[in-house]
Amino acid sequence: MLIPKKVKHRKWHKGRKLFRSKATSKLTLAFGSHGMKAMSPAWVTSRQIEACRRVLTRYLRKGGKMWIRIFPDHPVTRKGSEVPMGSGKGAVEYYVCEVKPGMMLFEIDGIPADKAREALKLATYKLPCKASVISKDQ
Repeated sequence: MLIPKKVKHRKWHKGRKLFRSKATSKLTLAFGSHGMKAMSPAWVTSRQIEACRRVLTRYLRKGGKMWIRIFPDHPVTRKGSEVPMGSGKGAVEYYVCEVKPGMMLFEIDGIPADKAREALKLATYKLPCKASVISKDQ
């Protein structure tokens, strides 16, 4: 699973108004000929990214190449069960990537177009947000 080697601050604030804005970076295909673009906002965990990566590598085998355009760098904390109120913030449980609408999530190249679309479509089922498959020829 993907986790950062080092973070500036161990525990972050949750943030607010993430879901009102649209993506300003990673908007177009930069590496591959087919890609997956987010249509709705979400927090994508490192486990979900890994699940998508497994689906895509199953289709790519040794013929194609894949690029993961997102990285989970936002720590999410959680207090243990049945812990009383107070005594500070909980420990870091997992890491997420804040995905905004319009952001490219994955790109693939080197396999036929129909296989690429099918692989990306299956990978979208593993994500908590709506995503669409796009191609360079569109």
